[in-house]
Amino acid sequence: MTGRPADAEIRWPRRVRTPGDAVRFIDAVGYCLLFPIKGLPLPSLYYAVAQRSPATWDRYTEKIWHWKDDLGRRRRAFYAKYFKGRGTFISAGLLAHFLAMHGTSAAADDYERFYSTGRISDAARVIWEALAQHGPLATLELRHACRMDSKAGNARFKRAMLELQRLLLVVHSGTQQETAAWASGRFELTARAFPRQVSQARSLSPEAARAAVAEKYLHWHPQAEASLLRRLFGWSKAETVAACKARGMA
Repeated sequence: MTGRPADAEIRWPRRVRTPGDAVRFIDAVGYCLLFPIKGLPLPSLYYAVAQRSPATWDRYTEKIWHWKDDLGRRRRAFYAKYFKGRGTFISAGLLAHFLAMHGTSAAADDYERFYSTGRISDAARVIWEALAQHGPLATLELRHACRMDSKAGNARFKRAMLELQRLLLVVHSGTQQETAAWASGRFELTARAFPRQVSQARSLSPEAARAAVAEKYLHWHPQAEASLLRRLFGWSKAETVAACKARGMA
């Protein structure tokens, strides 16, 4: 594989036309990008809908842009900025494995423990605490609750939100019209949005979780080399070899 988006796309039997089709696609592939991204060898929902790459702003883009909000709000799939900070779907069936892989099957009030052990920054702790206390909040509401209203505060907020999403601790949960401009993203703690998956993750070992994630990728990309998995997921060489051997893939 070269890493170009088209090389990683899934040749899905039918064009994805409805939100239900989108959920079936996400469930089947396990995890995918919202849009194809150069250098990220993952399938995308855009390609499944438009059947072309790269993405442009068109009727397909507009359609899936609304779907990501609806699917997240209705808990039909997990959506956050995960792979390299880009929009990512993870199926409800595989989410527990991703949480176990990262060791982030956290309770809603675990922010102090994660901060004290150095797993999150102080800004991330403040955001997490605000969501724990107030429930799901839209971007401007959340920034206000965290006292990150200034330009510098907004920069801290964006970095911390990305940090929380890449650890799968916070999930996109629809949108809210806060101004006359674009609707703001609405965020919730994964612990409250997907409690069953968080609970399941606690009974999974990181090794078993990595094996399941690798197996899903290699099911759709059987020619992919172990080194690609290592780069994609940030695993060590030993973790990658073990993940492949666990499912008889090495």
